[in-house]
Amino acid sequence: MKKKFFALALSLSLFVGSTTFAAPAWKLPASGKTFSGDKAEQTYMADHIGKFYRGEVTPKFAVPDKWTYEKFSMNGVKVERLINPAQKKSSRVVLQLHGGGYIGGLSDIYRDSAIKQTVLAEARETYMVDYRLAPENLYPAALDDACAVYEELLARGVDPKNLIVFGDSAGGNLALELSLRLKEKNLPQPAMLILISPWATLETDLPSRAGNAERDLILGVTNPIIYNEVCNPNYGGEIPLSDPRLSPIHADLTGLPPMLIQVGGHEMFLDEGIELLKKSAASELDVTLTVYRGMSHDFSLLLPELDESIKSFNEIKNFVNLHMKR
Repeated sequence: MKKKFFALALSLSLFVGSTTFAAPAWKLPASGKTFSGDKAEQTYMADHIGKFYRGEVTPKFAVPDKWTYEKFSMNGVKVERLINPAQKKSSRVVLQLHGGGYIGGLSDIYRDSAIKQTVLAEARETYMVDYRLAPENLYPAALDDACAVYEELLARGVDPKNLIVFGDSAGGNLALELSLRLKEKNLPQPAMLILISPWATLETDLPSRAGNAERDLILGVTNPIIYNEVCNPNYGGEIPLSDPRLSPIHADLTGLPPMLIQVGGHEMFLDEGIELLKKSAASELDVTLTVYRGMSHDFSLLLPELDESIKSFNEIKNFVNLHMKR
């Protein structure tokens, strides 16, 4: 039964990969799509997100012209890498930890997102970690994989001061847990964490979980498979959901790197984004939280054409440049 559930979740929620081909490199637009009112905006988003989940639109990953794209293993973990020829002199490196409720793997929509992240960060290269998935692989499988890749990057001479960790949704949870694991092992932290709609606690009782279940067009009841995973997470196994190993808002965050947190005003993870801000500020971290009005979970991933998404991309670009030398 679990295998059937996993296959369905992967196919409906996370978009099976497709053939790659050459294309112009993505550029940050000056502005995005706007609407005459909130109702028109929500109608547009509902229609387009519905097409994603009904399989009517399949995002295609296109390798930009002259970029290098390859698959290999690092410390026994499957990894994919993009190399950006426009940034040969850059020392910046992106480490992407994808979302998907810990049940969905690295897909074309995340590969396409990695291109955007590489451009926004003005990075030389980006590593995408294809970590092991639940329910077959429970905690700490994904964390072990992320840490193994991070340590291998250090061993290969990547300066952690040049490492930018991106994590959305479950990947945001994993990015936080990676930093906590690095602290435990007395290993250097990355330069920053970019946390997009982070799943900062696997607990299910925060008010926005219920209050935004209808309004969140991506994570909520309109997407029942991933919604069920959020309400009944597999990844933690028998570990209590409040355990800091699963819910980093309950961990000691002292010593973690600067964080940018982006959440949507309509998303189910809104409250934990706010709690993460409070906990980070109490730990005297350099932290920025932006709530994007009317937006659902991971809005910039599925609806990158929106003006709010363009604003979020600009915020990422500015945050990176503020905290890292060129």
